[in-house]
Amino acid sequence: MGDYLSELQAVRAQAEQGGGPARIAAQHARGKLTARERVALLLDDGSFQEMGALVTHNVTDFGMADQKFSGDGVVTGFGTVGGRRVAVFAQDFTVLGGSFSAAQAIKIGLVQDLALESGIPLVGLLDSGGARIQEGVRSLAAYGAMFNRHVQASGVIPQFSIMLGPCAGGSVYSPALTDFVIMTQQNAYMFVTGPEVVKTVTGEEVTHETLGGAEIHATTSGVAHFVADDERSALALVGRILGYLPQNNTEDPPRAATPAPAPQTSDALDAIAALGENESYDVHAVIDAVFDRDSFLEVQAAYAQNVVVGFGRLDGYPTGVVANQPSVMAGVLDINASDKIGRFVRLCDAFNIPVVTLVDCPGFLPGVAQEYDGLIRHGAKIIYAYCEATVPKISVIMRKAMGGAYIAMSSRRMRSDLAYAWPTAQIAVMGAEGAVRILRRKELSEANDPAALERAFVDEYREKFFNPYSAAAMGQIDEVIAPHETRGRLIRALGVLRSKVQQNPPKKHGLMPV
Repeated sequence: MGDYLSELQAVRAQAEQGGGPARIAAQHARGKLTARERVALLLDDGSFQEMGALVTHNVTDFGMADQKFSGDGVVTGFGTVGGRRVAVFAQDFTVLGGSFSAAQAIKIGLVQDLALESGIPLVGLLDSGGARIQEGVRSLAAYGAMFNRHVQASGVIPQFSIMLGPCAGGSVYSPALTDFVIMTQQNAYMFVTGPEVVKTVTGEEVTHETLGGAEIHATTSGVAHFVADDERSALALVGRILGYLPQNNTEDPPRAATPAPAPQTSDALDAIAALGENESYDVHAVIDAVFDRDSFLEVQAAYAQNVVVGFGRLDGYPTGVVANQPSVMAGVLDINASDKIGRFVRLCDAFNIPVVTLVDCPGFLPGVAQEYDGLIRHGAKIIYAYCEATVPKISVIMRKAMGGAYIAMSSRRMRSDLAYAWPTAQIAVMGAEGAVRILRRKELSEANDPAALERAFVDEYREKFFNPYSAAAMGQIDEVIAPHETRGRLIRALGVLRSKVQQNPPKKHGLMPV
């Protein structure tokens, strides 16, 4: 072997050592894998091709001339996940704590450009102590370049952020700008200002986990879309999510190579429909009975649980699912639920995934706190998202569809393609008792027995509006269907709508309520 090949091998071997054996051992001692070990787990065997392995920084201040490592704290390149081409970058905590440098930004920027220009998903594995302090404003400016590329790629290619360690300060806006944030249960945390700063400024005492751990971001802030038990599970989840997505916004999402069999529980829908109007049930039972067996992947499962969103398949084709959850707060819409639905519908629309909406909602949550915190503005996000979306949209009203919630949940006049209703659907401006007290106030005030008269008026109102037939007669419902027919109807409808062509008026961009 010539000397030049020996030299190449030596250079490569040095680059693969990252921060060196001692720091790799420390990383393992924390229960964390190295950047290269993570990339190897994420990608198909032998598919990774690295870029910029020999890049180093050019800073000499603060003793940095002696702190140069090949790759400068990030591994970048491209490969395949389940045969699907992806671009990937993985921050290397063994090199200066994975701190973000100008050189690191150049490497990540090249991979971001490669992903966007090639129309392939981008996967970022994040494990960094934040901006490299020794580089001053250079590292801060580098974040700006990275964020700009995330924004330019938004809605064009799927972008994933896998949180495998710390992420603090300005760096948190990188994952926040991507489509999917996956956090590991241990070791991953995100916050703008850490516990020490919080204590100094506000006097509040919190830990890293209670301020920005996976559980907080999955249940309270809504920043995390998925939580994985460990790093291997987090990396494996990327492949599963990709199965529902196209490579980019010009393609259709892929049909499953072998469609899963139909569920065996379609009769369960008739049993659910037979429940009393105020009886609770878990809408997951409806989803399981309608979509391909074991195909449902819930997104933000622990956040705003009064609604359920996620990906399922119908006859093998990926489908977005939005559903009210009657077992949590009766399925009412509040601020967090509105944000959750609005974002998910826009995600589906961006990547050509049809949306099926399962409706059982008594309305928007009343209350001073909700009004003060902007329920109107947040609720408008649902309406904006559905009206803006040009993908096929079908709604199924299972039970309650009251007032503004009826309108917001993909109602027929909001550019929905088809609106079905079960015979148990109740479509009205408001509940019967409240409506009667407004509409019949004079008669009730003059009645000898107002309670009896109110009951009679309530029965009259319910007979007139608490069924789907009035709405069907007015063309707001396309067809009243038996619950057990739901799956077949959706499959046939989406089969027709698969070639749907619809465009919005030309504009620079809309002004979605934020």
